[in-house]
Amino acid sequence: MARESELWVGYFYPETYDPVREDGTLRNLLGERDPGVLASKEYARTTRRQRELLSGDVDVPRTFDADHLRSIHRHLFQDVYEWAGQFRTVPIYKPEGAGFASLRDGSADRYLADAHRLVEVTPWDRLDRADFGECAATVFAYVNQAHPFREGKGRTSKVFIEHVAERSRFTLDYDRVSPRQWNNASALSGPDLGAYEPWPESLVPVFRAIAADRGPATVAGPDVTSQTRSALIASYPRSATEATRKTPRSTPQARRSGPTTPGRSQGTERD
Repeated sequence: MARESELWVGYFYPETYDPVREDGTLRNLLGERDPGVLASKEYARTTRRQRELLSGDVDVPRTFDADHLRSIHRHLFQDVYEWAGQFRTVPIYKPEGAGFASLRDGSADRYLADAHRLVEVTPWDRLDRADFGECAATVFAYVNQAHPFREGKGRTSKVFIEHVAERSRFTLDYDRVSPRQWNNASALSGPDLGAYEPWPESLVPVFRAIAADRGPATVAGPDVTSQTRSALIASYPRSATEATRKTPRSTPQARRSGPTTPGRSQGTERD
């Protein structure tokens, strides 16, 4: 079995890889070696593909499980990466050093299974804005911690959570929060060291803010261009250097007095 370091380097063109920065240009179907040019081309192609999904021109089964996420990712990145729709084979780390879920020990599958269960047991059509924000934030926190893809998790999960929102009377307008607000809330939603449960409370105010009423005009013809643009802007792609940084957190944050039941927050909501 190949070592994790070898698997990680394998994602890049070897002539572009810097072992010190642990960064380079991802292998791509366009044959592009310049990372800046690749990012621009990727953005253009995934924007078009995301518009197809949000408009309904291309449909994927709403199963709200791992296959659902794979289908979304495969459609979004089919023009750019050979591994579109495939889960990552390497560990991914957050900027502060804590890791996302492992695909080897089954924790990523467990997070996605919990997200699926939460979607299925939640009465989305009966939720008001406050409850929708809490429930959507919780589902997103579990998917976010799974972080199953090497690249494009943000864009994929935003289409996924919009599919979840279709069951409610709300749609999502990411332009209502700044990318910095979204990024900070997403970063804070991970579990403490040694814990399993994510911390969705940091995302609850964000989801309440971006929840827009799904009126007749929205149902008949959503502003797909705006939805696509805001979802992509709100994504927070990081370089390989940031993703693989392994510096541990200095002190776990004492954020909860006990385990959190998936789907419900405990204690006082934190903005």
